[in-house]
Amino acid sequence: MSDYRIEKDSMGEVKVPATAYYGAQTQRAVLNFPISGLRMPRPFIRAMGLIKKAAAETNLELGRLDPAVADAVIRAADEVIAGKLDDQFVVDVFQTGSGTSTNMNVNEVLANRAIEIRGGKIGSKEIHPNDHVNSGQSSNDVIPTAIHVAALEQIEKKLCPAVERLRTSLNRKAREFDDVVKIGRTHLQDAVPIRLGQEFSGYVSMMEHGLRRLDAVRPHLAELAIGGTAVGTGLNCPPGFAPRVVEKLSQWTGLPFREAENRFEALAARDAAVEASGMLKTLAVSLMKIANDLRWLGSGPRCGIGELQLPPTQPGSSIMPGKVNPVIPEAVTMVAAQVIGNDTAITLGGQSGNFELNVMQPLIAYNLLQSIELLANACVVLTEKCVDGLQANRERAREMVEKSLAMVTALVPRIGYDLAAEIAKESYQTGKTVREICQERNVLTPGELARVLDPWRMTEGGTL
Repeated sequence: MSDYRIEKDSMGEVKVPATAYYGAQTQRAVLNFPISGLRMPRPFIRAMGLIKKAAAETNLELGRLDPAVADAVIRAADEVIAGKLDDQFVVDVFQTGSGTSTNMNVNEVLANRAIEIRGGKIGSKEIHPNDHVNSGQSSNDVIPTAIHVAALEQIEKKLCPAVERLRTSLNRKAREFDDVVKIGRTHLQDAVPIRLGQEFSGYVSMMEHGLRRLDAVRPHLAELAIGGTAVGTGLNCPPGFAPRVVEKLSQWTGLPFREAENRFEALAARDAAVEASGMLKTLAVSLMKIANDLRWLGSGPRCGIGELQLPPTQPGSSIMPGKVNPVIPEAVTMVAAQVIGNDTAITLGGQSGNFELNVMQPLIAYNLLQSIELLANACVVLTEKCVDGLQANRERAREMVEKSLAMVTALVPRIGYDLAAEIAKESYQTGKTVREICQERNVLTPGELARVLDPWRMTEGGTL
């Protein structure tokens, strides 16, 4: 048996691996784009399967597909949705800018698998990738539709739950640490006291803002380009096709998809993807700040800040026995850097809407879905392997508050800025605490001094 079969497309004959479900156009793309080895992500392939299934059902309902053909295509699409044919999607991410090669990859796989389901010969085109599977569609409306379906599904069903789980864990720690008074820091220098719980409440708010930002992209990602076909006019798309496809996608995913308000915009621009990426970048920046704070607060264990104790996860050094590093926050910072880089690529991709079509759609799809996946996984790891197990070093926090020169700030309304600065300078030079110097100088009565230099009261604001 030959390792190849011969298939034909509009450009002639092509050798295709004998066992492959894909056909001539896919094989040409494999040969044309041996660039990265990267493939379109599973959520995108799932979205393509959903779209092709919805199209086949709709074409059946509209009398445009023979019932037996439609049934075979639908069954094949179900296998794509379930991930059973993932090894057949072999086109590199860096390909034709419209994603036509990927669309045809899906069309050919579905056509040949449908032929096989019916007992026919793969490659015979008795079920045709263009005439049957792609009926009423164009790559130019299918690919942007798949980007939106895949991105919104992943945001709603994977990323948002992961962010909410992290928010909940941070909020639990904010309550647990609310009685821990520690020194605040600005410019990496000592500042006035703050409660560790207050510090963590800021992290909670960052995640809450992140969730609201993700929620804000829903209406735009929910708009689907399907029905626009080649340039937005809907040529060769039958009346009623688009609304039926959109309705099915909404029903199967449980998400509020709707037809694009303007199909010319939906094909020519990828603004919704750029907006979504911007929200992901902002979330990445938030995670970078939180992860770096955890690294600093847990630095030590004896010669650093050491106000937090991070859960040990693995040996930290191949040469220094007993060393344990903050590897989870470090991994999160790398994810954040990758997402920020992806956003730059997506932004540049979004600029490539030339006239009626954006020509960096595979790049946008890959990077957007990677960012969602990375952020979701990073939130889960940060929650489960770090935040859940954080402990406060209360003794260290108390010690550092009392030693801080910034304690003098609370005295300013009573003794004036200049005298307070003098006391701070003496404290620095002598190594004595602000409290000790005030007691020696009798700047306030013992009762007043105790009240004004009460670290807890400082964390509640106002004049003491």
